[in-house]
Amino acid sequence: MKEMTGGEAVVECLLTHKIETLFCLPGIQNDWFFNALFDHGQKIRVIHTRHEQGAGYMALGYALASGKVGMYSVVPGPGFLNSSAALATAYALNAKVFCLTGQIPSAAIGREQGVLHEINNQLEVLRTLSKWADRAESPSDIARLFSEGIRQMHSGMPRPVGLEIPMDVLQQKAVVDFSSPFPPVYNPPLDENLIEQAAQLLGDSENPMIFVGSGAQDVSEEITKLAEMLQAPVVAYRTGKGILDARHYLSLQQPPAEKYWQKADVVLSVGSNMRIPAQKWAKQHRPKIIRIDVDPRSHMKFLKPEIAITVRAEDALGPLLESLASVGRIRSSRESELKELRAWWDQSVSILEPQLAFLKVIREELGDDGIFVDELTQVGFASRITWPAYHPRTYISTGYQGTLGYGFPTAIGVKVARPDRLVVSIAGDGGFLFNAQELATAVQQQIPVIILLFNNNQYGNVQQMQKNDYGGRVIATDLLNPDFVKLAESFGAQAFRAKSPEDVRHAIRAGASVNVPTLVEIPVGDMPSADRFR
Repeated sequence: MKEMTGGEAVVECLLTHKIETLFCLPGIQNDWFFNALFDHGQKIRVIHTRHEQGAGYMALGYALASGKVGMYSVVPGPGFLNSSAALATAYALNAKVFCLTGQIPSAAIGREQGVLHEINNQLEVLRTLSKWADRAESPSDIARLFSEGIRQMHSGMPRPVGLEIPMDVLQQKAVVDFSSPFPPVYNPPLDENLIEQAAQLLGDSENPMIFVGSGAQDVSEEITKLAEMLQAPVVAYRTGKGILDARHYLSLQQPPAEKYWQKADVVLSVGSNMRIPAQKWAKQHRPKIIRIDVDPRSHMKFLKPEIAITVRAEDALGPLLESLASVGRIRSSRESELKELRAWWDQSVSILEPQLAFLKVIREELGDDGIFVDELTQVGFASRITWPAYHPRTYISTGYQGTLGYGFPTAIGVKVARPDRLVVSIAGDGGFLFNAQELATAVQQQIPVIILLFNNNQYGNVQQMQKNDYGGRVIATDLLNPDFVKLAESFGAQAFRAKSPEDVRHAIRAGASVNVPTLVEIPVGDMPSADRFR
């Protein structure tokens, strides 16, 4: 037990919970926190951004790439609201993001006195965007509430959490108790009977298949063993890519998996909502479904499963493999059949040029374990249904949230989490300018992320819909852009203009050997839409 300021208590919490990196933008309401950070020198890496949205997205990228807590700090009111798109995206992606937001003086909260950065019901807004959020009323609350936030984040479905601390609480001194053990993390217990039922159903199946999502990120090895035991194709969309190495013949992109679904008799879903198959494919054919998910609410969202197992994938897959070994049988290889299906898919999507040519070069240059950060561009849309991810956490996506402009700042956080990996972020000209100012952050902090900016001088996807679906009624989608190469160079970044996939290859190699970001502008025209394959 120690007497300390609220700001010092927050820093002590970061150290106690082994938070090594903080993305942030300081301000007057958080001064006493940053004063305390200064006193601890280099124990915590403080990466200050040029916009609160950047801080939130960097924390998101850090969490997605590492599986660890992505921590960010912002001032209240407009600062917090600026970061809210990142919080919404973290919620959609089940990401472990911790929002540490300031607040106006305690006595002024809710009184509408026009205090700097005052907004109504900030805590309630934070709660709608997170799994758990609370307010510290005194320095002595901080250790307990911080630990509770960490516990909530790691219990059950991982999702963002938030802690609000008024500026006077950060300044006040009080005795803070750090002696209490961390509150225990809760995860649902394994129901061995349901596991045995699932093993029996899978063992008796003729044409099983497996769907994986973000909840299976940490069971790649077990999924691979299960797929090989069952000779079941493994299907991933945005958040499940790489759980089974895409080079494995049992790995399928989601759209061609519809063909296999039509003959499947049992489908196992691991940490995935399986939204598109459940909403669309099941209208033609309804196999028996087994769901493994830590969130009991997930089971009934789209289709009622035959077997619903509420447990972490990490706790279920080992016992399932053991049970299946006793009831399963030797199965003939489906390699020839699935290679034929994969070849058909490759031929079907071959019209997506030039996207595929660029993606091919990026894939080759990233090597075995490089990380690709998706965006809302035609190249990004094509990647969702064609990108071959080799390992978990190497394909970073916005998921269903579709937050335009998230990619570049998220990629900065990815690179901070994985400095040993090559990180490539794709962007369109529209989305990139949402957070272009974070070039300054990446240069100052020496974060060598590579940005491939596909420039067609428009909000391209929206304009395509205006042309194709609304009779050419183009409005508010043509863009006037800067010279992106000169813009990047003015920040101190390395920059190139590429006219071909081979130019992009050379630029990626150049970006791999410097300690500043590299921006590659790629002028393009209209590209074929991937929407036809959804």
